[in-house]
Amino acid sequence: MAEIALSTSRPTGTATSFTCRDGVRLNGHIWPARKKPVARVIINAATGVLARYYHYYADFLAGEGFEVLTYDYRGIGLSRPETLRGCGYRWRDWGEQDFDAALRFMTKRAPELPLMVVGHSIGGYLPGLSPEARRIDRMLTMGAQYAWWGDYAAGHRSRLFWRWHMVMPALTAIYGYFPGRKLGWLEDLPAGVANEWSFRGPRMERTHPRHEREAVLSRFAAVTAPILAICVTDDDIGSAAAIRRTLSYYCNAERIEAGLSPSHYGLDAIGHFSLFHSRHADGFWKDTLSWLKNGVNPFEGSTSV
Repeated sequence: MAEIALSTSRPTGTATSFTCRDGVRLNGHIWPARKKPVARVIINAATGVLARYYHYYADFLAGEGFEVLTYDYRGIGLSRPETLRGCGYRWRDWGEQDFDAALRFMTKRAPELPLMVVGHSIGGYLPGLSPEARRIDRMLTMGAQYAWWGDYAAGHRSRLFWRWHMVMPALTAIYGYFPGRKLGWLEDLPAGVANEWSFRGPRMERTHPRHEREAVLSRFAAVTAPILAICVTDDDIGSAAAIRRTLSYYCNAERIEAGLSPSHYGLDAIGHFSLFHSRHADGFWKDTLSWLKNGVNPFEGSTSV
């Protein structure tokens, strides 16, 4: 996985914060709609990616009439505590607590408008963990999965297994958190997040205590929002198998899988991250408006799951 380059000059929203049910305070930005509002959007980041990476896309959506929230999960970016060493934050907290708080925060803003979620990587999985996920009206996901190593793309599996399932847990044990920034791989991660990634199996509910598993599955089942799941054909992490595994938990939602190849936009490569780069403003970003505004899938060759 290549390091994500971040520009120093990027759009600036209005700083905001909100509190989770367990008292943890998160920080982010609101991007008010710059024309007649059509909907609200929460952007959920990928693991170890700063919310500011999505600021250009948030600003683009604001210019199209969306009220947008970007925010950092606990332990990341603007929501990072003074020290990560020994911090117990987990992936499940990002969904059950952080996304849940973002959802409740946006529910109170312009409640007459539809509420959308744009989820990148783990950000497309987290909504199903929220007790309030039934409030979502539509979802757009890109490479959404929960990183079971068996779903990594063939030809990349050994490399990714070594990095994320051997090196990451070893360094996490040494440092008390994962020092991703030192390696130039991604942002530093709380130990709980890193270890959930490293040791997760094919069934996500098995990382929860046995007595909680039925409730976790019922939250995903409560989501009835239509989901358009983008699967980029050269994405080594968010493979078709990984995306379908995640979508299977949203069993009561209309689920549409859209396979997107780089050649669709005249490119040689897209990968797991680049769709949120501003180079896609006149291509992919504009295409997403069809789904977010009207529920119309703009991609040919899509299949219902």
